Amino acid sequence: MKDRSVHFGPRTRRGFSSCSNSVSPLHFYIPVAEYLEESPIQFGQISPNLSPNFIPTANIISPQDSILPSLSFPPVAPPSPSSPLVPLPFPMAHGTTTLAFLFQGGVIAAADTRSSCSGLVACPASQKILPVHSHLVGTTSGTSADCALWKRILARELRLYHLRYGRRLSTGGAAKLLAHMLHPFKGTELCVAATLCGWDGGEGFSGPSLYYVCSDGTRLQGELFSVGSGSPYAYSVLDLGVRWGLSAEQAVSVAREAVYRATHRDAYSGNCVDLYHVTSKGWTRRRREELKEEYYREKERERQEVKERKERQEGTQEGDSVDERGGKRVSV
Repeated sequence: MKDRSVHFGPRTRRGFSSCSNSVSPLHFYIPVAEYLEESPIQFGQISPNLSPNFIPTANIISPQDSILPSLSFPPVAPPSPSSPLVPLPFPMAHGTTTLAFLFQGGVIAAADTRSSCSGLVACPASQKILPVHSHLVGTTSGTSADCALWKRILARELRLYHLRYGRRLSTGGAAKLLAHMLHPFKGTELCVAATLCGWDGGEGFSGPSLYYVCSDGTRLQGELFSVGSGSPYAYSVLDLGVRWGLSAEQAVSVAREAVYRATHRDAYSGNCVDLYHVTSKGWTRRRREELKEEYYREKERERQEVKERKERQEGTQEGDSVDERGGKRVSV
């Protein structure tokens, strides 16, 4: 009885040969040792002396030198700003509302959940706050796929750093690493704007940290950031309500209201609100809440204010009386 478990023929020195002696259409890229030892900061670096049509071949090994099957992806040229761009069928307008700020209890990060593409709501329940490790989360604004990819790359590099040195990289170091990795793609279609919210527990500094990183290499440190098309409306609430001495519940309430106000005015933001709280014990995620609940709370507060105002007016009218004996009007 013949063994039919091998579908690609017997294994030879050059890999698995097809039964019909034809070349397999699958090709896998096998990195060499020099590439594996390369610093993550140099990942994606583009040499200015290379032409756009240059194809690097130094790190490509032949099938004869590989101990794995002879399958390798064809080499790909590095991205270049001068490369011709394929026109899009329609303008990819998009928007969002993300925010983060520091207070005495740590860092609060909040964002809406609507992903838009031009006039279309692509996803009403997207995740715009992505955990990186136990004490670091990042709000994302820009192209969803780009943000998710670079979040995974950053999480991988931070995990490797933790394994090598036995400690976590600081939030400032993570922001610097991400900015260095994104800078080579400046001028391309890459669109990533992230706010890194973390708690540092190192020897030099222990406490909350907040950094903003953009795909053009921008890196800023601050105490309050809001990114996205709804950020001008969110800033109006944050500038008024954010203080260092806020309690955790007060900070959550301010962040929720800021997202609600932004989604009320910005058509590209809406649906739900996600809230993360980063402390010395790590990040915790609050329950995802629909913005209509904040709308109902706002209406209830307005009704209570109107009711209290009427009661004060009625009390004032009842307290005003005229002293008939003296003919004078006195206020009780």
